[in-house]
Amino acid sequence: MSPESPRTVLVTGSTAGIGEAIAVAFARGGDRVIVNGRDPERTDAAAERVREAGAAGEVVPVAADVATDEGAEALRSAVPDVDVLVNNLGIFAARPVFEIPDEEWRRFFEVNVLSGIRLARLYAPGMRERGWGRVVFISSESSVLIPTEMVHYGMTKTAQIAVARGMAQELSGTGVTVNTVMPGPTLTPGVEEFIRDRVGDDVPFEEAERRFIAEERPTSLLGRLIRPEEVAALVHYVGSAASSATTGAALKVDGGVAPQAF
Repeated sequence: MSPESPRTVLVTGSTAGIGEAIAVAFARGGDRVIVNGRDPERTDAAAERVREAGAAGEVVPVAADVATDEGAEALRSAVPDVDVLVNNLGIFAARPVFEIPDEEWRRFFEVNVLSGIRLARLYAPGMRERGWGRVVFISSESSVLIPTEMVHYGMTKTAQIAVARGMAQELSGTGVTVNTVMPGPTLTPGVEEFIRDRVGDDVPFEEAERRFIAEERPTSLLGRLIRPEEVAALVHYVGSAASSATTGAALKVDGGVAPQAF
C-alpha cells in the first residue's frame, strides 16, 4: 500500500538539469522533496527554484556529497527515511579510452554507481519494513550504445542497470520496486557545455545541437535533444503508486537513440 501523501522523495544531484526537473515534478505533485547537492549555496538556490516552479509540497535542501561514505551518512542523519529514492547523481566527460587512468575509472564508478548502491543500502531496508517504496537509478542510453568518446561513463550506466535488476530481485514481493530510467542526450547545462566543446563556441547553439544529433547520435528518432522535464515525467510515473507492476525494468526515454525495441 502506498504511504499517505505527502511522501518523502530524495533526488540526488538535483541542483540542475535532469535532477532539478525531477524534483520539480514530485514537488508539484505534493510530495515532500529533498533537494541534494554538494555545495550548500547551490543546493539552497535549487530548492528555491523548485519551490518557485509550483511546489505543492515541502522542499528541503540537504547539502551532502553522497559519493562518499561520510556524505551519505550525513544525508541519512538529516533524512532518516524516504519513500522514493532517485539516484540521479552522475558525472560524464569525453576522453579516449586508452588514455583514461585508473583513478578516473574509479572516480566514475564511485560517483555514478557506488553512490546509488550506498543510498539504496541505507534506505531500501526501511522501505521493505514499511511495505512500500521506490528506488530509481538514472542510467542512460549510453548503457547499451557505449559512446566511443566516453567508455568509462557508459560502463557505469551499464552497471546501474545490473545493480537495479539485482536489487529488484532481492526485494521481490515486498511492495518495493527498483527500476532504471535511461535518458538519451538531454539539454542540461553540462550537455550544452559538452556539445559546445565538441562543435565549437562560434556556432549558434541551435545549430550545434542539430549537428551533434545528426553527426554523433544519428539514430535519434526525435531529431533533437530531450528536455529535462520529458525525462522527469517518466521518473515521476516510476516513482508513483501507479507503477506497482513495473520493477526490475530498464525504461528508455531516449528519443529512439538506442535502436533496440526492448
